[in-house]
Amino acid sequence: MGPRNPSLIAGAALVATIAVMALLGPALVRTDPLAIDLALVLAPPEHGHWLGCDALGRDILARVLWGARLSLGVSATVVFVSLALGSLVGGAAALVGGRVDALVMRTVDIVLAFPGFLFALALAAILGPGLVKLVIALSAMGWTGYARLVRGEVLSLRERDYVEAARALGAPPARLLVRHLLPALAGPVAVQATFGVGGVIVAEASLSFLGLGARPPTPTWGNMLEAGRAFLLVAPHLTAAPGVAIGAAVLGFNLFGDGIAQAVGVRG
Repeated sequence: MGPRNPSLIAGAALVATIAVMALLGPALVRTDPLAIDLALVLAPPEHGHWLGCDALGRDILARVLWGARLSLGVSATVVFVSLALGSLVGGAAALVGGRVDALVMRTVDIVLAFPGFLFALALAAILGPGLVKLVIALSAMGWTGYARLVRGEVLSLRERDYVEAARALGAPPARLLVRHLLPALAGPVAVQATFGVGGVIVAEASLSFLGLGARPPTPTWGNMLEAGRAFLLVAPHLTAAPGVAIGAAVLGFNLFGDGIAQAVGVRG
C-alpha cells in the first residue's frame, strides 16, 4: 500500500533537505564564497569544486549554499510579516465590521488591482537595493492575500456558539481574535503560507536578478543567475546550479503545501 499523502511526504523531505543544506552546508563546505581565484575562472565542475567556479573563480557550491540561507531567510521573513499583518488586519476588519471593514477591503482591492510582481518591483525600485528594503517591498504586497483569507474565515466563524459565549462573557475583540478565532484558522493559513514561501522565493530571485536584492558580492540565487547569464553558452553551470536550487525549493514548498491542504481538508 502506498503512502496516504505522498505530496506531504515528498514535500516535507525536499524542504527539510534544502533547509538542512542551508543551515549546515556552509559549515561543511568551508570554501569562502567570496574568495576570488583567477586561476579558476569559469572552471567546470570537478573534484574540489563540485559545481565549478564562476567568472571570478569563486566556488559555486559555496555560493549556492550561502545563497540558500539568504533566499530562504528573506522568503520566511516576508511570509511571517505578511501573515502576521494580514491576519490582524483581516481579522479585525471582520470583527469590527461597518466602515472599518469597508475601508480595509477597499485598500486590499486597490493593492490587488496592481499585478503583484510589478507592484513589488516598483516599490523595490523606489526603496533601492538591500535585503531589508526587499522584505518591505514584498511584504507590502503579500499581506493582502492573508487579510482577505482571514476576513472571510472570521466572518464565517464569528457566529459560532463558542465565539458568542466568549463575547457574552465580556471578551474584547482583540481577545476574541487572538484566543478564539485565529487558532481555528491554522489549517487554511498554514496552507497559504507554505505556498507563499515558494512564490516569494521566485519573487526574491527575480528582484535580485534585476539588482534590487542583496548587493554583490553577497550571493543569492537571483544575483547568481544574473551574473551567469553572460556566460550561458560557454559556462552553463553558472546558471544551472542556482536555477536547480530555485526549482527544487519551489517544488518542495508547493508539494508540502498541497500535502497540508489534503491533510486538513482545504481546497485550493
